[in-house]
Amino acid sequence: MDRHEASKSSTNKKVAVFTGTRAEYGLLFWLLKDIQNDPQLKLQLLVSGMHLSPEFGETYQQIENDGFVIDEKIEILLSSDSAVGTAKSMGLGVLGFADALARLQPDVLVILGDRFEALAAAQTAMILRIPIVHLHGGEITEGAYDDAIRHAITKLSYLHGTSTEEYRQRVIQLGEEPNRVINVGAIGLDHLKRATFLTVEQLSKSLGFQLNKPFVVVTYHPVTLADEAPEVSFQALLDALDDFPELQVILTYPNADDGGRRIIPILEEYAGRDPQRVLAIPSLGQVRYLSSIMHASAVIGNSSSGIIEVPSFDVPTVNIGVRQKGRLAAKSILNTEPNHTDISNAISMAISRSYKDEDEVIDNPYGQGDASAQVIEMIKSLKFDASKVFYDLKFNDM
Repeated sequence: MDRHEASKSSTNKKVAVFTGTRAEYGLLFWLLKDIQNDPQLKLQLLVSGMHLSPEFGETYQQIENDGFVIDEKIEILLSSDSAVGTAKSMGLGVLGFADALARLQPDVLVILGDRFEALAAAQTAMILRIPIVHLHGGEITEGAYDDAIRHAITKLSYLHGTSTEEYRQRVIQLGEEPNRVINVGAIGLDHLKRATFLTVEQLSKSLGFQLNKPFVVVTYHPVTLADEAPEVSFQALLDALDDFPELQVILTYPNADDGGRRIIPILEEYAGRDPQRVLAIPSLGQVRYLSSIMHASAVIGNSSSGIIEVPSFDVPTVNIGVRQKGRLAAKSILNTEPNHTDISNAISMAISRSYKDEDEVIDNPYGQGDASAQVIEMIKSLKFDASKVFYDLKFNDM
């Protein structure tokens, strides 16, 4: 009897969940709570990547403050800002995840998205015959190598929770059997129904930064598969913000992709010039981040959150460059080239709300905020067979 057969007779199914970034953890928060509180499941939390880096805010502390026990911390980040450094970090990840998963012996591993850290965890779990539940597969982001990583994780995974029906069909197109692919919606939208948000006054106190004017939230990440130099594009964004001195600015740090570290000193220097107007912060945490979005005049940058979560708050997004190219997008997503003039024009359109009719309600294509319960049901009903069948549309749709 192997480990998966033995688990069926045990009281608790061991569910390992991987997180490597602040953004991913914020999306997984309610799923983690639901696993933690389910008497039939035992949560095992693997934390790695940016969470463990002082440079990016040591956000593992927030995870612990939220009441979670971190079962394994896997150090993988090198003090590097290059593609070679990223590739080496993935190698370190495989070594660390092999030891961690061998110790934990989980019955299933949950992975969200498309990060290089997640790929290292996924390929390790596949070799160890640990079934993977993958969330947010089937999506397209043509401007980043995350796109290829996401599809690779799909092929390494056994069950799939997609954020839209179109993405569900794409996962099936990749050869995954339809009964193993479920459209659960975007899991980050569970916050809309379950989180308690801060008022502007509470947010100001929490940040130690007085928000007394209209403000925007800005997050810009490197573009890893296009000719879009991060320093140049980010400087164009800052120059565009200078066209709106009446707006305060909350600037969050970039992620750990190659090129991200080159943005940080530019960001800090910009904030230091006018600390009453601009706040630079490594990580807001999910409650402060979503509270900031709720009260913001606009969200600006190239984060997936601007596409997936922000429209549900009826807040516009200025999406810069090609990093998110290919994603389904609501009408409130204003796409712009990464240059000063175009970004400035898009910000003007966003804060004036001229992209929509006065009483128009923006429809978010990514679900209704009930994904966690569906993922829990997927985990509980999992019946794993390591010899996964390739679902070929050419034959099955005849």
